[in-house]
Amino acid sequence: MIYKMKPTIQENSAQTQLQDFFKRYRTQSFDRNQLLCMAGEEPAGVFYIEHGEVRQYDISQQGEEIVVNVFKPGSFFPMAWAINKEPNQYFFAAATLVDVKIAPAEDVVEFLKTNPEVSFDLLTRVFRGLEGMQRRMFYLMSSDAKTRVLYELSLQAKRFGKKETDGSLMLELREDELAHRAGLSRETINRELAKLKKQGTVKVDSRGIIISDLQDIDKLIDDAINND
Repeated sequence: MIYKMKPTIQENSAQTQLQDFFKRYRTQSFDRNQLLCMAGEEPAGVFYIEHGEVRQYDISQQGEEIVVNVFKPGSFFPMAWAINKEPNQYFFAAATLVDVKIAPAEDVVEFLKTNPEVSFDLLTRVFRGLEGMQRRMFYLMSSDAKTRVLYELSLQAKRFGKKETDGSLMLELREDELAHRAGLSRETINRELAKLKKQGTVKVDSRGIIISDLQDIDKLIDDAINND
């Protein structure tokens, strides 16, 4: 079970309309880490995720991968390119095995114009994502490595965490992937996770990172901010 808010009736309706629209297009599959689109490249169309996750990232001057966003099933992208004709500046790669539908941009834009419920749902998700990015920017600019790791764990758990039978949350995320998403080195991630493991806040096994209690993570974030 994914740890996330229950969709509203409106969100369910919008998703059903999206699925019906994209059904007319062929499904294409991508292996883990396979590129769907390169930065500076004209996208093949608008990608709609049926299964799996796709990460959006850029490469720093030091050659490090910096993850900007991770898209889940039901998401479609890149919409800045489709709607505003802005050149695509990001890499999109499969974070897991991925099945996507690919539709022409003009078809998707016309669909959004004639389906206000879907357009409103997209706008809602854009602002929700913007709020998350603003919070992430705040922690990146004002916090130490510990708080940045805690915030990224909280963010990823709320979006992708799978509830275990004991109530803990499983994040199918390797330490290097967490480093890319938090904008930190793998050594820093390893060091901070070691501290959290010692506290009993997280565990790490072959599947990924296990968060014992998400409330503990959020409390540590609040404590770190209040003590600054």
